[in-house]
Amino acid sequence: MKSILILGAGLSASSLIRYFLENSSKNDWLIRIVDRDLEIVKQKINGHPNGTALSFNALDAEERRPEIKKSDIVISMLPARFHVDVAKDCIELKTNLITPSYISPEMEELDQAAKDAGIVIMNEIGVDPGLDHMSAMKVINEIKAKGGELIGFESFTGGLIAPDSDNNPWNYKLTWNPRNVVLAGQGGAAKFIQEGKYKYIPYNRLFRRTEIIEIEGYGKFEGYANRNSLSYRETYGLEGIPTIFRGTLRRKGFSKAWNVFVQMGATDDSYTLEDSRNMTKREFINSFLHYHPTDSVELKLRYKMKIDQDDAIWDKLEWLGIFEDEGFDLDSDVTPAQYLQKIIEEKWVLDPEDKDMLVMWHKFNYTFNGKGYEITSHMINIGEDQVYTSMSNTVGLPAAICGKMILNGTITAKGVTLPTHKDIYTPILEELKEYDIFFIEKEIEQ
Repeated sequence: MKSILILGAGLSASSLIRYFLENSSKNDWLIRIVDRDLEIVKQKINGHPNGTALSFNALDAEERRPEIKKSDIVISMLPARFHVDVAKDCIELKTNLITPSYISPEMEELDQAAKDAGIVIMNEIGVDPGLDHMSAMKVINEIKAKGGELIGFESFTGGLIAPDSDNNPWNYKLTWNPRNVVLAGQGGAAKFIQEGKYKYIPYNRLFRRTEIIEIEGYGKFEGYANRNSLSYRETYGLEGIPTIFRGTLRRKGFSKAWNVFVQMGATDDSYTLEDSRNMTKREFINSFLHYHPTDSVELKLRYKMKIDQDDAIWDKLEWLGIFEDEGFDLDSDVTPAQYLQKIIEEKWVLDPEDKDMLVMWHKFNYTFNGKGYEITSHMINIGEDQVYTSMSNTVGLPAAICGKMILNGTITAKGVTLPTHKDIYTPILEELKEYDIFFIEKEIEQ
């Protein structure tokens, strides 16, 4: 039997594990899954004879290496910062590796060593990154194959709540890491190029420079810029393209309301709030506002942020409970971002029957025979439940299918690579259709 080692059995690994187990008998696979919480692993294996639950510290090389040595392939679902250490072990032990995370500079440096070891280290094979690469490259290569010239590419992805579960004024619930939601957009200006001109959006303007996108049957969304769109020119072979822009999707109206917290300073993670472990939510908000002996917190916030009484933003803020005289059971003082995270974790929680939704949208502008054309391509996938979420399906299934292709020899690439080659993305996209993950493309002449 070929041995598959999965490092990490968290939520995003659920669909990955299920795929390998369901296909294990006909492919003669043994799936060994490690997590510190052995019960989680056992639940996901659910008694399957080809699944083995392991519990050890996957971050410890001494514990990890013997299990890698027994494996034909490793899928690392660990936090991204640990992938390089796993990759070094895989190179030394000549074991193929898959990660759904971005290729870091440190990972890129391992390319020749991986080639010398005769293994593939496939990165960015999840949803974003992953599905975005594969679906975009399919259209880009089709345009190039017929002689078209790309002049514009835009791409947006959002992890959102399914329409039937959308029941709060933010039209949003937490379907992925809440800390990443609070810190989104920080760490430098967003960079892109538009009509040949380089553009930059600083963090303090990010949530007011949005683009409205309408998808038939699902209404309007808004997109804000990701940090660095420019790096995708090389990834997609679009070095000379005059317009390239990548962003994150939310429902219309979200960004303007979230910008209140950005402008207040409530998303700052660089310092600790004094005595915040004893703060109420109301005191937290008040700590960012000017002192006045009689004005209420509500009045001061309205004045500072210029929010009218009939503005829909106010409904969103009140619904979050930020004016309540209640706090949290904190062990120590926290940063503003950490306190705000507590607030959203309490209110943006998924109800038991809720389902999440993954939305991806691309726009391609190109010229051919002197005429201009536009192609839009979108994918909307709704989760099955709170174990096999859309996020889990769209992250785990591409990685699992890729793993199958490596094990059966369909993928012969070596070194540190991405799923941007036609012989990789075509069969993956085709099989994903069986799981209701597919793109609808429309083309118009301009």
